[in-house]
Amino acid sequence: MSSYKVAGPKGWRINILSIIIFAIFSLVFLRVFYISYIRHEELSETAKNQYERAKDSQISRGEILLKNNDGKYIVAAGKERVPYLYVIPRQTIDPEKTASQISLILPDISREDILKILSKKNDPFELISKNISEEKVSTVHDLNFPNIKIGYEEERSYPLGNFLSHVIGFLGFEGDKRIGQYGLEGFYDHLLKEDISIVLTIDSNIQSLIEASLNDLMKKWSAPSGTIIVEDPNTGAILGMVSSPSFNPKVYNKYELDRFINSATQEMFEPGSTFKGITMSAGIDTGKISPLTQYEDSGIVVIGGYTIKNFDEKAYGAKTMTQVLEKSLNTGAVFVQNLLGNDTFLNYVVNFGFGKKTEIDLGGEAQGDVANLYSGRKINFATASFGQGIAVTPIQLINAYSAIANGGKLMRPYVVDEIIYSDGQIKKTAPNIVGIPITEKTSAQLKAMLVNVVENGFDKARIPGYDIAAKTGTAQIPEAGGYSDKFVHDMIGFAPAFSPRFAILIKIDKPEGIRFAADSLSPTMKNITKFLLNYYNIPPTKQ
Repeated sequence: MSSYKVAGPKGWRINILSIIIFAIFSLVFLRVFYISYIRHEELSETAKNQYERAKDSQISRGEILLKNNDGKYIVAAGKERVPYLYVIPRQTIDPEKTASQISLILPDISREDILKILSKKNDPFELISKNISEEKVSTVHDLNFPNIKIGYEEERSYPLGNFLSHVIGFLGFEGDKRIGQYGLEGFYDHLLKEDISIVLTIDSNIQSLIEASLNDLMKKWSAPSGTIIVEDPNTGAILGMVSSPSFNPKVYNKYELDRFINSATQEMFEPGSTFKGITMSAGIDTGKISPLTQYEDSGIVVIGGYTIKNFDEKAYGAKTMTQVLEKSLNTGAVFVQNLLGNDTFLNYVVNFGFGKKTEIDLGGEAQGDVANLYSGRKINFATASFGQGIAVTPIQLINAYSAIANGGKLMRPYVVDEIIYSDGQIKKTAPNIVGIPITEKTSAQLKAMLVNVVENGFDKARIPGYDIAAKTGTAQIPEAGGYSDKFVHDMIGFAPAFSPRFAILIKIDKPEGIRFAADSLSPTMKNITKFLLNYYNIPPTKQ
């Protein structure tokens, strides 16, 4: 006979506990099911977005490198680990104490703001400050608070500061997307963002010299802006390029937009008498003149009711074409242009690269402005012959003179020497001839004429034992309805004149207390030339 027992208090407790355990297990199962299946797509998208935001804050970007004269690389733009401070609100037990500690470390952030952040009880991460100092990092570590943390992100670094800033550009934003802007960062963004590195033609020692030279020059003559370029005339490689005032790419957001304009490639100016070298090249190349061709300078030329005078308003009588360059006579340039005719003169201007981009590998290049020469007005051609009424960029002008220096070949200027791919493959830039505006014979004659300009005119640019070729320009700055009382001074030279290794352009805007570029720029031209002759160990070219 079987017996039946009623469960006692202990049995009921076991049953109730089993029911509770079953209920908890069921809730957990339902939660897992809900997360895994019902909200899977939504949560996956959230996780993906969080991952993308984290990935975007990291910089995977190729380096921009310079080579020193010993062949070693110098990083001009690279990557660095930057510390940031963050808090974990949901691990915060004492918000008041936490806020007090953080405000001591970062006094620029108020306790009230920190308490607002800490009030987000379930929040696992809140950024407090980016790019904090190593001293503050050490302080945070010493605190050993479990809810105050240091993290690191990879950022773009510019270890050279303002050095070469216009050539480099910076890594900025387009909306929420990081993108290279201006200079090389902009032009080569498609490569750099793939972690491909580029090596520049710029020589760090030459760059240091011209940056210091430009600063001294601008300070001496109270010039608000200026440019110096050094180019290898045989290849088009840019050995140095500086525009001033400059900027620090690391903190680009502290500057006005116009500070980022590279005046070497993006700003136009009327060149003045340096353009006479182009006019003379055209005259000799066509056979219309020779260096010894004479004309009678009466001091004025009247064209269509307009009167053109020499810079000093003097008449010089019978002068050769070489003397026209030596004395920088406007009337002599007009004489040559008149012999050429409008169409031929325009063809040479265009063939020397004016009125179009040089296609240098820097973003935002200006193409200059020679529109006046398409008007058909004779006066426009006459004034253009001595560099007035047309606008050029410094890179166009030095590149045109490099063609005179190298035997008549117009090169494409470039600033990237090598591209280093992720797999170690190296692609080297090959020099590119884009035109031959004059013959080698014309080039030789022009070089001799430009040497005479230095020997018989610019004594401050002479260097004993060397043939130096150069020409200056002093041009009034145009304004609405005419010209202002301010000037642009520019000078171009190359050496050694008959086997050139380098060409130099110097330009300053609105210098004070000096009238002519021959006086303001010649000493700086001499100093840079002398440095480069020594730097390249170039022996004397004459007794």
